[in-house]
Amino acid sequence: MNIKEVVFPLLVFFFAYSGLALSVSEPKNVPLLPHAADDSFSVGYIQMKSAENCSYLVAISTSCSSPKITTDEISIVFGDAQGNQVYAERLGDRISKTFEQCSSDTFQIDGECTSEICFAYLRRSGSKTNGWKPESVKIYTYNTDPVTFNFNTSIPNDKWYGYNFCQVPPPPSPPHPPSPPTPSSSHPLYTLNRLIYAVLGLVLSQIWM
Repeated sequence: MNIKEVVFPLLVFFFAYSGLALSVSEPKNVPLLPHAADDSFSVGYIQMKSAENCSYLVAISTSCSSPKITTDEISIVFGDAQGNQVYAERLGDRISKTFEQCSSDTFQIDGECTSEICFAYLRRSGSKTNGWKPESVKIYTYNTDPVTFNFNTSIPNDKWYGYNFCQVPPPPSPPHPPSPPTPSSSHPLYTLNRLIYAVLGLVLSQIWM
């Protein structure tokens, strides 16, 4: 048998296997588009006022493709990865002409003091069709740079809809962390890797002889 007939399929298999291993280890991407909140998401509707509360300025821009006026009731919740939430319901009203087409409305909202804000959801309650359409939400905080969440899309009725970029903080390290385990030769991926490298080395040595 021609040695090239052996080498070529082996190389194809080797690189295909390597690509598969890499794809398995890659983390899932965080959604870059607004989406409905997970079913596990819950809102702390009761916001206790205390001396430790903080104030935020929230600028909500309405899309130019939104209805000219809206009777939808708009609520917002945002917070950090530690579980601190700031919630405000029924922002504005029709009399004050909030959330009109191509407009921007700013609200002062008091709530829990947060670290870096990493999630924000909007909720509208009202029209089942042709409802209010947000353009963006910009939140000015007391301790970090303002953060902007771009929407520019219709949001479903009576659903929390927006972004969540939070990473759950890791648990505290134990007092004496155990040493990392060494690769086990009994692991199937480890064994297959050794076999592929051994066969590939043998074939290449035959070519160069």
